Amino acid sequence: MGESSLDDVCIHPLACVEKAAQIGKGVKIGPFSVIGRDVIIEDGVEVGPHVVIEGHTVIKKGAKIAQFASIGAAPQDLKYAGEPTRVEIGEEAVIREFVSVHRGTVSGRGVTHVGAKCLVMAYCHIAHDCDVGDGVIMANGATFGGHVQVGDHVVIGGLSAVHQFCRIGAYAFLGGMSGVDKDIPPFTKYWGMRGKLYGLNLVGIRRKGFSADVIQGLRQAYRTVFQTAPTLREGLALAEKTPSQPSEVIQFLEFIRSSKRGIPTGSDETTDETAGSIQATDAAS
Repeated sequence: MGESSLDDVCIHPLACVEKAAQIGKGVKIGPFSVIGRDVIIEDGVEVGPHVVIEGHTVIKKGAKIAQFASIGAAPQDLKYAGEPTRVEIGEEAVIREFVSVHRGTVSGRGVTHVGAKCLVMAYCHIAHDCDVGDGVIMANGATFGGHVQVGDHVVIGGLSAVHQFCRIGAYAFLGGMSGVDKDIPPFTKYWGMRGKLYGLNLVGIRRKGFSADVIQGLRQAYRTVFQTAPTLREGLALAEKTPSQPSEVIQFLEFIRSSKRGIPTGSDETTDETAGSIQATDAAS
């Protein structure tokens, strides 16, 4: 059975698209896909077969949604009572097969956001109220609990799980099968189940074109914070005394200073485990 074409929109006759849904120009929707009444699909979006997009969901220009993905379903939160919360998928984002992205909650941000040009690989899950930056890559089976904040250009290894309310700073790299229950500073590498930091994400930083001065500043700040003092708090205080630091270093230090869930221990620490913890009230409690 062929496709129907109307105003440069190609909707397969076996797709179910509510009349109230807003469909942009050049949109393609495959067979057996279901598009709800409150969905907005902008120009040039491609939706594969057997996709469900529901709720107050916006799919921005040029995004691609692969087969069997579920976007905008109700959050897995017992407090949710059907409020009109939202999902936003950014421009040119790629959502692969069997990915699920749930709408926000009124007790959270009210919206689950996936940034532009993200690549969310097969079987990943992005829970309610997450805020995922631009250019993020999630390898197969990675999972974000509710309220997770992820900076731009983060790479998440396959089968990794991030606890609700955690933050992952921009340009960080998480190795595969990692379990994250603390905040991961920007520009760093992390690996392991309740793992550790393994220095800077130098490969990712260099690929993104950061200058030698920025890289050297980040290296010095990382060494000072994690390898100079007996506690993270003391190391952070020392690093903050360095004058005229690049903005990326200031971002790195401010992220650590503002952490509510704590920061993992650096892998080169030889002192006790308390060296890697500035711990305030656990946001998940």
